[in-house]
Amino acid sequence: MTTPPHTAGEGAELLPVATAARTRAALRTLVRPDRGLALTGIGVLVAATVVGLLVQPLLGRIVDIVADGRPAGDLTLPVVLLIAVAAVQGVTTTLGLTRVARLGETVLARLREQFVERALNLPADRLERAGSGDLTARVTGDVARVTEAVRSALPEMARSVLAIGLTLGALALLDVRFLLAALLAVPVQLLTARWYVRRAVTLYADQRVANGAQQQQLLETIGGAVTVRGHRLEERHTERGADRSRKAVDLTMRSVNLVLGFYGRLHIAEYIGLAAVLIAGFWLVRDGAVSIGTATAAALYFHSLFGPVNAALVLLDDAQSAAAGLARLVGVTDLAEQPEPEPGKPEAAGRPEAGEPEPAGKPEPGKPEPAGKPEPGKPEPAGKATPGKAAPASVPRQRVASPEAAVSVHAVSHAYGPGRPVLHEVSLTLAPGEHVALVGASGAGKSTLARIVAGVQQPTAGTVTGPTAGAVTAPAGPGGPSVVLVTQEVHVFTGTLADDLRLARPDATDDDLRAALATVDALDWAATLPDGLATVVGEGGHRLDAARAQQLALARLVLADPALAVLDEATAEAGSAGARALERSAGAALTGRTALVVAHRLTQAVAADRVVVLEAGRVVESGPHEMLRDADGPYAALWRAWSGSRAAPHP
Repeated sequence: MTTPPHTAGEGAELLPVATAARTRAALRTLVRPDRGLALTGIGVLVAATVVGLLVQPLLGRIVDIVADGRPAGDLTLPVVLLIAVAAVQGVTTTLGLTRVARLGETVLARLREQFVERALNLPADRLERAGSGDLTARVTGDVARVTEAVRSALPEMARSVLAIGLTLGALALLDVRFLLAALLAVPVQLLTARWYVRRAVTLYADQRVANGAQQQQLLETIGGAVTVRGHRLEERHTERGADRSRKAVDLTMRSVNLVLGFYGRLHIAEYIGLAAVLIAGFWLVRDGAVSIGTATAAALYFHSLFGPVNAALVLLDDAQSAAAGLARLVGVTDLAEQPEPEPGKPEAAGRPEAGEPEPAGKPEPGKPEPAGKPEPGKPEPAGKATPGKAAPASVPRQRVASPEAAVSVHAVSHAYGPGRPVLHEVSLTLAPGEHVALVGASGAGKSTLARIVAGVQQPTAGTVTGPTAGAVTAPAGPGGPSVVLVTQEVHVFTGTLADDLRLARPDATDDDLRAALATVDALDWAATLPDGLATVVGEGGHRLDAARAQQLALARLVLADPALAVLDEATAEAGSAGARALERSAGAALTGRTALVVAHRLTQAVAADRVVVLEAGRVVESGPHEMLRDADGPYAALWRAWSGSRAAPHP
């Protein structure tokens, strides 16, 4: 269970934060696989603490020997035992803390892996509503807080709690009145802890939110610096950044004052408890109930509690901060959790019942069959040219489209928030092997529809059937995804070129990599790199320009060999000079597979089997390029506007 998401201004809806109960349940789940390691570590620490408790009685024994005026030789045994206790305690403490630390690192690694896995599966529109700053703050600041707590606070907390409990038991063994005297400090300590926790939970949660909002503002200002300067918005953005920074600083100073007040109250508790134990020892020694050495041991026992008690209470600071960070991490993992599809049923909810599949390529009721489209059940043979479209002559198809490659979108609507609809009951069918181009003005909903078809984003309403329905988890073949989305924002991962390519197919041989590069016309420049496929690319390595980075992404698509490929303006970054070459690379990569292409240049529409025109989130036209071009409709207007200053390419 998670708390409602926070907002951080400008309409941002931050990712949710898990409740305390849900956070504890998640922590138990993380620790459960290593229960044996946890029990062993705690057992060894208990043994180390018990051995350490022998120090105070031995020191008391030495005091009694001196007070009684006994020979110096009587001190030999207590001193030797003190040395032995120190050695045994040191070894067992090291062993116990090592095992606890190993437990913490294992759990931390599991948490990180789970967080990254779930964060990568978050719906794109949810991330957009939250803003990148919130997720960045969780990945950096919150993970760092939890890491620090696991590596330092967890072992020390375990050791301190054991020392407190066993030391109080030892005081009771000396004389229960020593224990009662020591407990006078407990009310002050409990009130201090309660006072601190009640304020710290909310304060640290607000501080994390403020830090996330501050990072979001910083990222927006730096990322959009050109636009900010172009519109003379420097002062406004600077003031926004200053406001969020002031809020973060104010919350930080409040946390500092809270910690100072916490320490001051702890010192008062220490003075009360020590004074009570010393007074009790004085009375007991005067009445002959205990020896001076026993009273000394009791005082030393209580004094030895200063460290563990203060550590345990002070670690509440780290614990509360880490708990706030952990709750934010669990909130993300819970948000990303989705029911796993049943075996053999990778399709999304809403698919027609078994035995009533919607035929691939079947038009919607009342909607005419698009001109030039193959008859149902008779897809266009792979490699066959459609009227007005020349099939690539030099690039063989990588696969023959199967019926499973068909995609059907039925009455899909989507909105990025209340009152912000982007798509309105869009229906679209892609026949096996068909290439469909999406065109329309900016904001028409092309990218949203492409991401829904790719399975990256879930629609607000409607259904999607076909390979895309199980895109995240359902492979189409041995090791291959059923659908691949390539956008204009391509990331070149740091590592060798071969490693970057093998992200799409880890078992690919070097010959497979070269073949994929050759398919997208990238082998020539790849061969000229300093170390060929072994050349380090990405950050800190050989930098690839936008066109080559896109060719790398298209080569990954070829290696992945999906049944369905979705290109969202994947050739936009090449600019006018390299656009034609990159379009040829994209065409070669799409050969033999079903494809949906968001076209930023209408030459891509010319090359497609069918053109679908979106306008204000609705399909307004659908058909081959020639038919739509010659009709007096939205596509004809787009074509005239686009080709007005160009020599129109021949289909």
